[in-house]
Amino acid sequence: MKFSEQWLRQWVQPEITTQELVDQLTLAGLEVDGAEPVAGEFSGVVVGQVVSREQHPDADKLSLCQVTDGTESFQIVCGAANVREGLKIPFAKIGAELPGGFKIKKAKLRGVESFGMLCAEAELGMADSSDGLMELPDSAPVGTDFREYLNLDDTVVEVDLTPNRADCLSIAGLAREVGVLSKV
Repeated sequence: MKFSEQWLRQWVQPEITTQELVDQLTLAGLEVDGAEPVAGEFSGVVVGQVVSREQHPDADKLSLCQVTDGTESFQIVCGAANVREGLKIPFAKIGAELPGGFKIKKAKLRGVESFGMLCAEAELGMADSSDGLMELPDSAPVGTDFREYLNLDDTVVEVDLTPNRADCLSIAGLAREVGVLSKV
């Protein structure tokens, strides 16, 4: 069973770190198979919106887009097939750092300058692969920090329950167990 640490902490709020939480669950007889971040480490990514899209003058598979972060407009060269006008997407601005230490810089693609990058789930460490840009709902607030918008500062904990711990088959049961262990 996988659960979100933030979701668990909505039920019970022990003042312990993620590692201490995992250790407590292990000591309680639950088999913790792993704990990993929801997304990779990245910064400088905001919710952006494609204002316009045109064909790149020197490449068939590239698009020339104008993207806004809510205050400014940026020219972006994009190779994703699903980019279109009005689309809301994760937008890595110049200076952003993506998983793996990849820093976003001003670039020139086929003779046209690009001032950032439109992102797919895989580029943000949220999936192993992706077939295009990550599409956000129309209600996504442009300019908002992307990690904050999706609550990505979270950990997914995977617990393999043994037959004698049916009391922990729900988030309420896990919260009750953590509360007892932490004396909260």
